[in-house]
Amino acid sequence: MQRPHTIAASACTAALLLAALTACGSAPEADTSAPTVPSHVTAQAGSATSVHVMWERASDNKAVTGYEVYRRTGEGGPEKVKSLPAARTMTDIDGLTASTSYTFTVRARDAAGNLSAPSTAATVTTPAATPADHGPPTRPSKVRGTVDGGRAVDLSWNRSTDDVGVTAYDIYQEDSRIHSVPGTATTAHVTGLRPGTVYTFTVRARDAADNSSPDSEAVDLTTASAPGAPASTAPTDLRITNRAQGKEYAIDLDWEQPETGGEIPAYQLFMDGRPTTTIVWGSTPPAGRAHYRLTVTDPRGTRYSLKIRAKLPDGKWGDFSAQRTVVLGE
Repeated sequence: MQRPHTIAASACTAALLLAALTACGSAPEADTSAPTVPSHVTAQAGSATSVHVMWERASDNKAVTGYEVYRRTGEGGPEKVKSLPAARTMTDIDGLTASTSYTFTVRARDAAGNLSAPSTAATVTTPAATPADHGPPTRPSKVRGTVDGGRAVDLSWNRSTDDVGVTAYDIYQEDSRIHSVPGTATTAHVTGLRPGTVYTFTVRARDAADNSSPDSEAVDLTTASAPGAPASTAPTDLRITNRAQGKEYAIDLDWEQPETGGEIPAYQLFMDGRPTTTIVWGSTPPAGRAHYRLTVTDPRGTRYSLKIRAKLPDGKWGDFSAQRTVVLGE
């Protein structure tokens, strides 16, 4: 009477063994391939106690998930000082010592924890401390630029002055610093851009005490479109003025509308990177240049960054205009 149970148990054992073998056969292979080495690593002293490190993106057979930055001083071994997500290809290293030589390397990391080999080392010496340096440099002037294909631009400017000395120039795209060069340079080659995109660049000078100048005037550059890509739908020649209106300020925007093959029913206005309002015309949309007035109650000296994009005839949002900065009362 016990025999059927023995057969059933054997059948179950065989089924479990077959399932285990099947599961093992379908398991994904382990990722043992390390990312490529980050290239073009540079280190620029931003002040007597800080260094700005930049590099070009690495690649991986699956995906790069982050970067690790290592610092070496004198004869000591490398010490990891920063772990960053894959979207970041620059960082500031603070808390350093003045008049000291440092060497920096970068390694890429993937989701499996594989690390690339260390990059080529970038060596930099922090400048001497400058006591009582409280005055910022003058703003860089006559910023100009040219497009270098679909993914890079070249910028140049006139030198700033400082009561002690300019140690670096920082390149900003809209309100984000994306590049730095030594204080002896007046040009920059900016890479990692997207084809067919409008970019707004400004430059700030910085001294050894980390004082930054006011923004330079902005320069707008549009990278070349990728082959076969549609034409840009960005509004162009955006102009912004403001004036006091009692206890309020009226901000007037004026721009050239893009060619979209049809009427543009609305625009979306972004202030400081956030959507603020949708501009909808009360009647037939205007032809040619368009105008809009925004009223705010913030105090004199308040600074805004503004940009717009059009709602296209097919209902999708178009490309952003260049960004403009306005200071109330100026």
